[in-house]
Amino acid sequence: MAGLAGRIAWRFFILAKALLHPVAFGAAGAVFDAQGRVLLVRHRYMRGWQLPGGGVERGEAPDKAVLRELAEEVGLTGGQAVFFGLYTARAGYVSNVIALYRVRGAAIAFKPSLEIGAVLFADPLAPPPGCTPATLRRLAELSGAAAPTPFW
Repeated sequence: MAGLAGRIAWRFFILAKALLHPVAFGAAGAVFDAQGRVLLVRHRYMRGWQLPGGGVERGEAPDKAVLRELAEEVGLTGGQAVFFGLYTARAGYVSNVIALYRVRGAAIAFKPSLEIGAVLFADPLAPPPGCTPATLRRLAELSGAAAPTPFW
């Protein structure tokens, strides 16, 4: 009986911890074209140019999640996701952990949607006006102009 009670108590502890300290897991992709430019997106519900990405589903591998999200958001086909870095960010009450991948060998067939209004390919060393601060940090890291940091 003590074993069952211990397992039940442990599950309540894990549930309470998840409610008090929730964590969301996301994946973002740096899609490069043949000229070395990186794909940026403009969401309809957020300001600024950003790297595309989204949430990792329960039980989903993050490298598969980034390819799925990019297929949904920007019409990505093909490509290989190569891990670049792991970051953390505060998103209100939730801690957000983001896995960043370089995506090579992919094609984009973008059509505006309810989520993404526009895309562009930008030189990582000369980003367009309106990039978010996090996007500017990632572009500097991806281009080798800055050392990676642990914070998104």
